[in-house]
Amino acid sequence: MDYSVLRTLHIATVHLTLILFLLRGFWMLRDSALLNMRWARIVPHINDTLLLLAAIAMLFVAGMNPLDQPWLLAKIVGLLAYIGLGTVALKRGRTKATRIKALIAALGMFGYIMAVAITKQVIPGIS
Repeated sequence: MDYSVLRTLHIATVHLTLILFLLRGFWMLRDSALLNMRWARIVPHINDTLLLLAAIAMLFVAGMNPLDQPWLLAKIVGLLAYIGLGTVALKRGRTKATRIKALIAALGMFGYIMAVAITKQVIPGIS
């Protein structure tokens, strides 16, 4: 598959990930039963799987190794932090206050991952 097609797929799934996370975060804040709907538990995982597969395919097509690219490694570590924070925000947090703090932290981590992707710097803004 062509790199530009994979990149477009990756970017589209990133946008959808953010939209779905914001929606589920809003539902969590509202204590909405919509958060427990079957599609709301399944569709984000399908999208995130496509996102990850597109990322891996881009690495393969470009012949890149994340261990040789500090910014890629930073994105991977950031992704793991985002996933952990997201699970606390949406279901594992014991109190609403904990879930809200995790939601804010997860969105911050999402922003960091985006900044790293755009700047290709581990610490965006520093060259």
